[in-house]
Amino acid sequence: MVLEARPVEDHLVHSGRLGTLGDELADALGVTLGVALSALAIATVAGTLLALLFVQSRWIEMSLFPYAVLLQVTPIVAIAPLIIIWVKDTRIALILCAVVVALFPIIANTTLGLRSVDHGLLNLFRMCRASRWQILLRLRIPGALPYFFGGLRIASGLALIGAVVAEFVAGTGGQGAGLAYQILLAGMQLNIPRLFAALLLIAAAGIALFGATNWLSRAVLSRWHESEAAPPG
Repeated sequence: MVLEARPVEDHLVHSGRLGTLGDELADALGVTLGVALSALAIATVAGTLLALLFVQSRWIEMSLFPYAVLLQVTPIVAIAPLIIIWVKDTRIALILCAVVVALFPIIANTTLGLRSVDHGLLNLFRMCRASRWQILLRLRIPGALPYFFGGLRIASGLALIGAVVAEFVAGTGGQGAGLAYQILLAGMQLNIPRLFAALLLIAAAGIALFGATNWLSRAVLSRWHESEAAPPG
């Protein structure tokens, strides 16, 4: 009887371990996605506001844009330890690290879009004595939306990368650990299935973020802009 019961007990133990592993990876995915989405939201708002500021004056753009370039070219692995040391709250530090990575595409693309207006339409608005505010709302912002969504697609993936890299540097474990900690733990334990599962979850999260931003772009632009319009026929 004992010999017959052991395979059943082993199966139950194995199923219990798989369930526990699945719960841990799901919780870790939620933590990492929470950091990435928070960083993406902050980078989107901050990057858009900075782009709107840059388009008002070339002097402001020339003064502040080099700092954005500096953040982009400096490896996040070098910045993350400083941010984690200075900011006491680990979650806020992780979000800030991801914001640093995701900010530049929003600024660069949105600024380019706001400046890439049709000069004929711009002259028409000025002939009609439109104010700077009206030109911004009715000409520059609609024309910049395709550029903005292009930057948003790039920033969504970079926010996830920044979140994972920051978690690697922080090395935080416990209940609030993300997928990077699961990868570190699996590497130390030589747990290859756990390692591949965490990597696949990161890849799936990146694809989901890109798909969501791509869907949002189509929903906003498909009715009026040729970049997302359906082909004729």
